[in-house]
Amino acid sequence: MTTTFPIRTDWTRDEVRELLDLPLLDLIWQAQQVHRQYNPTNSVQLATLLSVKTGGCPEDCAYCPQSAHHDTFVERDPRLQVSEVLWAAQKAREAGSTRFCMGWAWRQIRDGEEFDAMLDIVRGVKDLGLETCVTAGMLNEDQARRLAEAGLDAYNHNLDTSPEFYGNIISTRTYEDRLRTLKYVRDAGVTICSGGIIGMGESVDDRAGLLQQLATLDPHPESVPINTLVAVEGTPLADAEPVDPLDLVRMCATARILMPKSRVRLSAGRRNLTREAQVLCFVAGANSIFYGEALLTTDNNDMQEDIELLRAIGAEALIPQPCKNSNKSASSAPLPETALTTA
Repeated sequence: MTTTFPIRTDWTRDEVRELLDLPLLDLIWQAQQVHRQYNPTNSVQLATLLSVKTGGCPEDCAYCPQSAHHDTFVERDPRLQVSEVLWAAQKAREAGSTRFCMGWAWRQIRDGEEFDAMLDIVRGVKDLGLETCVTAGMLNEDQARRLAEAGLDAYNHNLDTSPEFYGNIISTRTYEDRLRTLKYVRDAGVTICSGGIIGMGESVDDRAGLLQQLATLDPHPESVPINTLVAVEGTPLADAEPVDPLDLVRMCATARILMPKSRVRLSAGRRNLTREAQVLCFVAGANSIFYGEALLTTDNNDMQEDIELLRAIGAEALIPQPCKNSNKSASSAPLPETALTTA
């Protein structure tokens, strides 16, 4: 008899910790059952991430090379022009991405010319038939509404870690600030992209706390990026110990069990994983990767290797929607034989 797994938003910290502490084979088995119930195909979404405004961020996030508080290799760059972003989005689409994510290194979205340009970019990327996702710090209710009207699909605002450990990583923004931003996004009708980072010195209980926060949002975030720390020289976490890949598998599996319909995104740190470790994450329930040579300011996996890996395991990449005013069928486009550069 097939076991069915209901969707819940009342998970306790103890229940989440019990899942994280399961023998890994038992945890993966349970996650795979949940995954197959709610995601019966082998689809993996390819998402491309572009830094539109880089560096000079006033936040002091200990992991981030874009913080103005840290002396890193990242230089403050002017904001990309609308045409440059749309060109990169078109190249990402041609390479097989269905979601185009854009980052602005701000503490909070700024009204005026820069925000108007953001709205133009969202409209333009939507016209290309791509899902649009923006991450630009905190926003207010009116800004969330205007982004929704422009056609924004998702807003990324990670919780990063547990409420208890958060103060060890960031002092310039509170946990409540982050939750408030997510509420404004949800109220505006935009989907939520929110996850966290492991490898910052947190405990297993902190990891459980992060997942419990996400899994008790009602509804769950539609997108849950699971990141491993990319230690960057000049940041306070430059000397952090590398994450055991099996800890990442545990996080993906537990996230899948807690949030069955969410797209679990294997995100930063994937470049340090073997093919086999990545496959274990897919088995555990991850069903999206960031696809392209860069993640904002750090390196990402080779695009051609990603395509070859997905083909080797029989994964099916989602297909971009037709461009605006196009009569082409979205279901007819296969994975590209060769990866194209996005920038």
